[in-house]
Amino acid sequence: MRFPDLLVMSVNNLRRRKLRTALTVLGVIVGTASIVVMVSLGIGMSEMQMELMESYGSMTTINVYCDTYSQPQGGADPIYLTDETIEQIRRMEHVEGVSPILNTSVILRQGQYTATYVNLMGVTEDYMKQIDVGEGTYPKMDGSQVELLFGNMVIQDFSNGKQGSSYYETGELPDVDLMGQPIYVIYDMDAYYQTMSGTSSGSGSEGGTTVKPPKKYLTPVAGIVAGGTDDYNQHSWGVYTDLEALKTQLKQVFKKNPIPGQPTNKKGKPYSYFIYNNAEVYVDDMEHVKEVQTAISDMGFQASSNSEWLEQNQKQSQMTQMVLGGIGAVSLFVAAIGIANTMMMSIYERTKEIGVMKVLGCDMGNIRNMFLIESGFIGLMGGVIGLAVSFGLSYLMNHLPAVNQMMMGGMEGDISRIPLWLAAAALVFAVVVGMVAGFFPAVRAMKLSPLAAIRNE
Repeated sequence: MRFPDLLVMSVNNLRRRKLRTALTVLGVIVGTASIVVMVSLGIGMSEMQMELMESYGSMTTINVYCDTYSQPQGGADPIYLTDETIEQIRRMEHVEGVSPILNTSVILRQGQYTATYVNLMGVTEDYMKQIDVGEGTYPKMDGSQVELLFGNMVIQDFSNGKQGSSYYETGELPDVDLMGQPIYVIYDMDAYYQTMSGTSSGSGSEGGTTVKPPKKYLTPVAGIVAGGTDDYNQHSWGVYTDLEALKTQLKQVFKKNPIPGQPTNKKGKPYSYFIYNNAEVYVDDMEHVKEVQTAISDMGFQASSNSEWLEQNQKQSQMTQMVLGGIGAVSLFVAAIGIANTMMMSIYERTKEIGVMKVLGCDMGNIRNMFLIESGFIGLMGGVIGLAVSFGLSYLMNHLPAVNQMMMGGMEGDISRIPLWLAAAALVFAVVVGMVAGFFPAVRAMKLSPLAAIRNE
């Protein structure tokens, strides 16, 4: 008997018992949909965690820090991030680049508005190119002058000095035009506050001399980081400029005096070179991040990376997917019992038909294959419809506001994600489960005695 003949006969047998077939297929639909939806929730949560971590930085980036304020115990020489140590890290295996970062706190002025303790960061071109610019362009990176790239949320820091109102008190953004109006930068914050204190109290500085107001530097603004004033990203609260230009500017402002934020030696004198607050190390592959991070830690620096959290989250996500998939698999197991029951009932009802086929010389394998095709076809139909139901449920979970609020707390993104491999695997699994469930009934049909089968009924 040819395969097309077996296929036609199997389909006709299923059509003769429509209600029983429909109920058995329904069990497979529920089982397939349960597995796909449950696993899709685990995948969605895992990918959302990945996207969240990537928004805070690359998976192949290591953040290196050093404590510029504390001195090591026992009189040992302090370990700082300098050009020399940066070069040592750059020469490590699997390191593609290193971007040192120089932080300094400044005061920004525009008209009546002032922003204090703003974090001005001197960075390299490699770091600067990672920032998405929403308005304007990148600052010049040739060391010629300080140009500013504002974080998209820095405008919230400006407050009206005369009215004493700020964004955090009123909820209204200050009338500051970062791109259209001049911005003045005050680097010497100590002198600024001493001047303010001396003016308000009418007294001079220590020694009876009047504190000289710090110089304000008119500084061009090149651009603003992409995003709204409430759209947080890792670059929202910083102000960025060229590293070498910032070094030159700080030397001109403070001359031979200690630069705020820069450590001093044991005699209280400033070092002749700049010490960086932190640096970003770019690794060639995520597999090598842990190795490079360990080597940096062995140098005495603090090192961290998003891959640490990724590894923990992956283990948690795998466990979650296994639990959710197991819950869904229970439904498909129940459906498999239903398929086996349907096939056994079919054998009892068609015992005489099986006996006639054997007497006529039908091959035993064809009888077995007929029942396997029937059970596999039940699995196929249930799998296809179950997948359609799964995509529908996934769409509803991702787009109904009430469901989104309940499962994601209002976070943006799709909580249920069905990749192509999951859909294909679920379909194949449903067919395999159907055929496995029908295997033992098919073997029983194959072993029926022809004479006993004919005498039946």
